[in-house]
Amino acid sequence: MQMDALFKALADPTRLRIARLLSEMELAVGELAQVLGQSQPRVSRHVGILCDAGLAERRREGSWVFLRSASGPGVDAPVIEALENLLAVAEGEDKGFAAQCEADRRKLAAIRSAREEIAHSYFARHASEWDELRALHSPDEKVEEALLEALAGQALGTLLDIGTGTGRIAEVFGDHAERIVALDKNLEMLRVARAKLQHLPAARVDLVQGDFADLPFEEASFDTVVLHQVLHFAPDPALPLAEAGRVTRGGGRIAIVDFASHDREELRTRHQHARLGFTDAQVASLLKAAGFATAEPVALEGGELVVKIWLGTRRGAAGKGEKRKAPAAATAGEAVTESS
Repeated sequence: MQMDALFKALADPTRLRIARLLSEMELAVGELAQVLGQSQPRVSRHVGILCDAGLAERRREGSWVFLRSASGPGVDAPVIEALENLLAVAEGEDKGFAAQCEADRRKLAAIRSAREEIAHSYFARHASEWDELRALHSPDEKVEEALLEALAGQALGTLLDIGTGTGRIAEVFGDHAERIVALDKNLEMLRVARAKLQHLPAARVDLVQGDFADLPFEEASFDTVVLHQVLHFAPDPALPLAEAGRVTRGGGRIAIVDFASHDREELRTRHQHARLGFTDAQVASLLKAAGFATAEPVALEGGELVVKIWLGTRRGAAGKGEKRKAPAAATAGEAVTESS
């Protein structure tokens, strides 16, 4: 990180406000413009300067561009931490800056509320479908408790929640993992997850759009990988599990939560299940092929459909396949057609 670029980037009141806002939560360009009361092109120019200085990073999600404080490999974490501490001190000492920050936070509260309303509407549209499916298996709370217990006894480290959906599993592990990356292919699901997870510290959770059969991460990036009620959507389950193996560090763990083999054919059409559950032998074979040593599965009965938790530990070092980086970020000048 070049110090001259850093100090030039901070030599502007708007960019100081942006840096303070991004320490609170990840924000879309349009949301930043809403808080700052400025046009999106103007905000994008400020964001570009902060990103070029290594103080912020962009991530495209469909037609939206999201911003957050810089983190991850290659980032000078002590400098970012020092900057956040400096801004906190400045807010305590400078009454004008403090008043502006407080006004910005009030607008952030409105953005949080808008996100929650989007999530509420989504749940309302799909509640009957989910209630129908939940009635067939053990209560969600029981499954979540069993999953936490199954992964207890070893630090979770950096956790990847593949197919996060509404973000519930990422939320369950929010107080247990050092950092969580919640991935989903569906943009609407990610917006629901963002509303559910926005109470967590911005530096501890990432929401990423991506395909479970082609994960946008480098190999050996995660200590723990969870697939909760996801694998039955895969026409070929070997593909997402091979990817899970690639991104799991040696000694890292995987937990697959899904249905035991069943004959409820209507789930194919009513809920788009590609697979009607799995046998223990099927999952053990898939995990071994993906580089995991298997453990005794956990069965959760109490409904017509049996929920199982299959566990594995990554053998040795992660595979030597080609490294895959996250999708290229949008440039500051790119258009964003949605803003909240």
